[in-house]
Amino acid sequence: MAQSNEDPKSLVSTQWLFDHLEDPDLRILDASWFLPNAGRDGAAEFVQSHIPNARFFDIDEISDHRSELPHMAPPAEKFISRVRALGVGDGHQVVVYDALGIFSAPRVWWNFRLMGKENIAVLDGGLPKWRTEGRPLTAEPPLIRDRHITVQRQAHLVKDVTQVANVAKLQSAQIIDARPADRFHGFAPEPRPGLRSGHIPNSKNVPWNSVLETNGTMKSVKMLKSVFEDAGVDLKQPLITSCGSGVSAAILSLALYRMGHHDHALYDASWAEWGMYADLSVTKG
Repeated sequence: MAQSNEDPKSLVSTQWLFDHLEDPDLRILDASWFLPNAGRDGAAEFVQSHIPNARFFDIDEISDHRSELPHMAPPAEKFISRVRALGVGDGHQVVVYDALGIFSAPRVWWNFRLMGKENIAVLDGGLPKWRTEGRPLTAEPPLIRDRHITVQRQAHLVKDVTQVANVAKLQSAQIIDARPADRFHGFAPEPRPGLRSGHIPNSKNVPWNSVLETNGTMKSVKMLKSVFEDAGVDLKQPLITSCGSGVSAAILSLALYRMGHHDHALYDASWAEWGMYADLSVTKG
């Protein structure tokens, strides 16, 4: 079933957030994160300016540091401890945003869903839209109180390399790659050194920015459906999203959720893993 424009489980507008800023059970997270070659620091920018009462969710720190791969989903225990330290707990409605519009915030939305927490939405248009509209910003840190949180990991929402390799071979699900077309086709190098160029065999390319309007908001459900279908994606099949390192794949996951596809999976390590191993097949062109 298609979602309404305001859906506290997927996407809310800047007006919705403004109207609910003083709600006692609202928690706002700034999840700003940038590609390695961007030369920007989300945490430093947060200190300078953020939406009132927002807390900074560090995607790289709140991750599985047992893995050499970047920002893999954290173990449940680490997720609980870090989220509690941010004052987020059971019964809270969470809104997450980032400094690029819709880029890294969906990754945190997906992380919460992976842990069984559904009451989280991405801010449509993110910080740029909020700032353009002249809405309040502050440099003041929020008052944080610890809040109990319970989680239940939803294993079906994430896939590992073995599962994805089997899917690619058997074509038992559609793999959708969110990277820009030139990286998907192998015409441009990866931003992370040491990775091969190309894509997972039998995968489809839906660049992450193709599901967004030019102002950084997400396209309508009708337009989203056209974007995926035009890319050759069969929306009736099981779906797995992928990208460079599991961040922009979550943008496609959010778009799929908006279209009513709630149980698709995300390949957490994505090309940061697949592109590293010579024994995994790569397609170019």
